[in-house]
Amino acid sequence: LTVIQNAVRLASKSTGKDIDIEKIDYNDKAVLDSIGTGKTDGIFQLESGGMTKWLMELKPERMEELIVIISLYRPGPMKSIPVYIENKKHPDSVKYKHPLLKEVLEDTCGCMVYQEQVMEICRKLAGYTYGHADIVRRAMAKKKHDVMLKERESFVLGAVKNNIDEDTANEIFDEMVSFASYAFNKSHAAAYAYLAYQTAYLKYHFRGIYMASLMSSVMGNTEKLTEYINVCRESGIEVVRPDINVSMKDFSYADGKMYFGLLAV
Repeated sequence: LTVIQNAVRLASKSTGKDIDIEKIDYNDKAVLDSIGTGKTDGIFQLESGGMTKWLMELKPERMEELIVIISLYRPGPMKSIPVYIENKKHPDSVKYKHPLLKEVLEDTCGCMVYQEQVMEICRKLAGYTYGHADIVRRAMAKKKHDVMLKERESFVLGAVKNNIDEDTANEIFDEMVSFASYAFNKSHAAAYAYLAYQTAYLKYHFRGIYMASLMSSVMGNTEKLTEYINVCRESGIEVVRPDINVSMKDFSYADGKMYFGLLAV
């Protein structure tokens, strides 16, 4: 948050325009394309080697896909990432155990990703109230498998009343139980994805300024600092050695040059 705040302040000063980070285009194709190239150094949540690999395969085209990939990139649900990417590329080949599931899972290419989706499945297929569905969500969030298993009878009974055959209802419930081990709530992932996108946006449109803000935030970490200095050089930004006549206490950027922050010495 500090990196974003400082980058916005410096970019506003540099351009002479007030930049409101909350009002940027959150589906800027150029920014999303840049994420898909794998050059995600310094981008919140998206710079690890494993995440970069999946982003290069996914080639995100909208914010929703960043929310999904951040939700799935954890132990457990990670096995769903290749399925999600394959289904995104071939949406016509996605198969649903029941047509009602399509309404709930279409946005995530047929994969269960969020706790909210399980709540919707309980409501649409088994006729649960919002309150009853939330009991299931809480059981998942707290990894209470015993509570989930007790729900089987209630779920199957409700689904059968909704003209869904018993075997299909049990299969869907089995998927929900296995998914419960690592279910994530969408609101949490969305908040992370928006911050990730904001850093990607600033890096794409104000690269030097963003990198200066980022490097100032890791001045005590030589390894990270060295990594980001190399990222600057690779993108054509000259990193000027510490100079008492031009350097500020933090890293600063002007005219295509990154001036070394004296506090990093």
